[in-house]
Amino acid sequence: MQQPAAVPPDTTDWTFVIEQGCTQCGFSPQDVETTGERLRATIPRWREALLRADAGERPEPTVWSPVEYACHVRDACRVFRDRLELMLREDGPTFSNWDQDAAAVDGDYLHQDPAAVAGQLAAAAEATAAAFDAVRPDQWERASRRSNGSSFTVRTFAIYFLHDVEHHVDDVAR
Repeated sequence: MQQPAAVPPDTTDWTFVIEQGCTQCGFSPQDVETTGERLRATIPRWREALLRADAGERPEPTVWSPVEYACHVRDACRVFRDRLELMLREDGPTFSNWDQDAAAVDGDYLHQDPAAVAGQLAAAAEATAAAFDAVRPDQWERASRRSNGSSFTVRTFAIYFLHDVEHHVDDVAR
């Protein structure tokens, strides 16, 4: 079997969505206290996308399939939950780089079982939603930094994360 073409890395600095929203998917920055609720609302949409007969097929050779997007979101939930916990535990942590493109290759996202991924994503999204639900009002302004220097508070981090998930739901719905 021939290996599919590599999906080109996304080099966009998506931090602009924190203030501006995203015209591509219609995302607008929200009241962060609804992060958990909005994350949970994506779970049925992911299940629906992963039940499709074409869930493991790329719409174009260099565009992720629904299962690849779902694997990314599953893993992003874990990464962001770990980072959120670090932000709440430590003062001003700096996050190491997470190479999502390398994770897709290393995790063989394209060949994952859509039904298994649906369950894994639902569990990861629920755990991450619960972590955001547990943020106290006095914790939303706790600061952190990404390895590239981008600064976040728990508030802006929640917006940035939720955009990623909702944007990819939009990607698989197209």
